[in-house]
Amino acid sequence: QVQLVESGGGLVQAGGSLRLSCAASGGTFSSYAMGWFRQAPGKERQFVAGIGWTGGTAYADSVKGRCTISRDNAKNTVYLQMNNLKPEDTAVYYCAARLRYIALREADFGSWGQGTQVIVSS
Repeated sequence: QVQLVESGGGLVQAGGSLRLSCAASGGTFSSYAMGWFRQAPGKERQFVAGIGWTGGTAYADSVKGRCTISRDNAKNTVYLQMNNLKPEDTAVYYCAARLRYIALREADFGSWGQGTQVIVSS
C-alpha cells in the first residue's frame, strides 16, 4: 500500500496562493490516481481535485479556475496549486491514492496522508 505525506500548508491572506505537495512511497506511483480532499471544522471531508494515472483531471466547482492539480511521476509527487484563496478554503487538506482512475468519493480511495492545515485569513 502506498504511503502519502502532505506538505505546504500554512497561513495565508485572502487572495494569496499556496502549493500543496504530496509525496508517495511504497507503490508504483505512475499507476495511481491521486486526489485532494479537504475537511473544514465541523464539516465532512469533501473532494477538491483529482488526477488520473494518464493525467486527466477533475475539480470541485468550488475551486475550479483557482486550483490546479498536477503530478510529477519522476518525483512520486502530486501537487495542488491554489490561487486566489478565500477564507472558506480554510481546512485540513488530505492527499489520497487509488489505482488508475479518478474518483470523487472518499470511500473510493484506499490510501490517505495525515493532512496539512491551510488557514486563509480575511
